[in-house]
Amino acid sequence: MNPLPYLDAATIERLVPVARAVRILEEALRAGLDPEETPLRPVVDLPAGQLLLMPAAAGRYAGVKAVTVAPGNAARGLPRIQGTYLLLDGETLTPLAAMDGIALTSLRTPAVSALAVTHLAEPDARTLVVFGTGPQAWGHILALSAVRPVERVTVVGLDRDRAEELAARCREHGLPALAEHGQAPDLRPVAEADLIACCTTAREPLFPGELVRDGATVVAVGAHEPDARELDGDLMARATVVVEARSAALAEAGDVVIPVRQGTITTGHLAGNLADLVAGRVPTGAGPRVFKSTGMAWEDLVVAAAAYEAWA
Repeated sequence: MNPLPYLDAATIERLVPVARAVRILEEALRAGLDPEETPLRPVVDLPAGQLLLMPAAAGRYAGVKAVTVAPGNAARGLPRIQGTYLLLDGETLTPLAAMDGIALTSLRTPAVSALAVTHLAEPDARTLVVFGTGPQAWGHILALSAVRPVERVTVVGLDRDRAEELAARCREHGLPALAEHGQAPDLRPVAEADLIACCTTAREPLFPGELVRDGATVVAVGAHEPDARELDGDLMARATVVVEARSAALAEAGDVVIPVRQGTITTGHLAGNLADLVAGRVPTGAGPRVFKSTGMAWEDLVVAAAAYEAWA
């Protein structure tokens, strides 16, 4: 029996560039994939943190991503989040390949945001504010720049060195960038931004929602628990809100769950899911636009299948 092939981070990045990931995610939705049919991920509490299992099946493939979140790993010099993906044949459930699960997440999350931005944001969106300084922040800078003519980036982070390093990385990539940092950063760029990407581990809103101008587009990807959020109720109430799937958002997205619980919005305030957006069934109002993502297993499966087919 042949050993199971393993696709590492460099291989996945080479086989599926972010622009291709955006395209295949949209193709899957246009072909009829329904995000609402994806099973919700079980989250298992462990002594060291959490284990998340993300199973999905679509078309010729099935698969599951196992992700661990260990907050204490930072003190050990280890990644806080680790994971592996197992791709299966959809008919026989025979294992086909294992993959770097974090590389998959680092690719598909910005690609999903970029897909939403393609359909939500103003065509000439040029200014981007990114909250966060980790891999997702950089991934979103690249992905959103691939679908909109971004000319200026502001990086907002708690740690000065990390924020300055990410801003320098943007400049090396040809994107003019500045860094704001600390517990009370200058938030004036938020009021001027065309695009805002929230890619943090924050559990409370990152900025007053009233700062976001009408017509601006905000993507929030950091929070995936019902009691954690990056956006406040004011912004959610003013905005056209799109989610990956209503079922997932109402179970896992604190950005949605908390304002619903507080009575700031109702479940009917959600304008549609990602499939609705791609199909043109989400009219945007006069206010801001928000795409709230928690990460879903069907996205991993679509990108993993594309990587496998390009490799095989």
